[in-house]
Amino acid sequence: MNSNREKITNIVMVGVFAAVLAVLSQISFPLPSGIPVTLQTFAVALCGYALGCKRGTLAVLVYIVLGAVGLPVFANFSGGFGSLVGLAGGYIYGFLPMAALCGLGTKMPHRVLAIVLGVAGLAACHLCGTIQFGIISGNGPWAAFLVASVPYLVKDIVSVAAAYGVATALSFALKKSGIHIAA
Repeated sequence: MNSNREKITNIVMVGVFAAVLAVLSQISFPLPSGIPVTLQTFAVALCGYALGCKRGTLAVLVYIVLGAVGLPVFANFSGGFGSLVGLAGGYIYGFLPMAALCGLGTKMPHRVLAIVLGVAGLAACHLCGTIQFGIISGNGPWAAFLVASVPYLVKDIVSVAAAYGVATALSFALKKSGIHIAA
């Protein structure tokens, strides 16, 4: 009985966090670069920190698949495969290593190490995004980094740290109510 309840809880939590990511993706402010400022990085880090490496990455993958098949879950209610190959597409698939590294951070004995792993995941996300942005826009690596990554770094680092705090509080509250979600 317990294993069925755990399976159901896992499925529900993956779905809930994919939905949270979809909702927070819509809080978006456009910039001239074509890459909006969103709460996606906060939501991706929250998926990893709250659900752990495997389930957090799965929640992000569900979000990406939903968007790839056309549901308007990406920033500015966009969706479709074209979003993945557009200017900001590299960031979208860069969310996968970010969620995984944030999830690995849940295994760290100290919160600083957990946040450092989250920032490493953020770096992987920005690397994927910057490379694709540079290729599509025709900018060189340095110019692409200055346009598509630098303006977002402070907000994204703060988002990772905030997501860790929210995930910790959420995990504590759910444990108190008898639901254990961390991996």
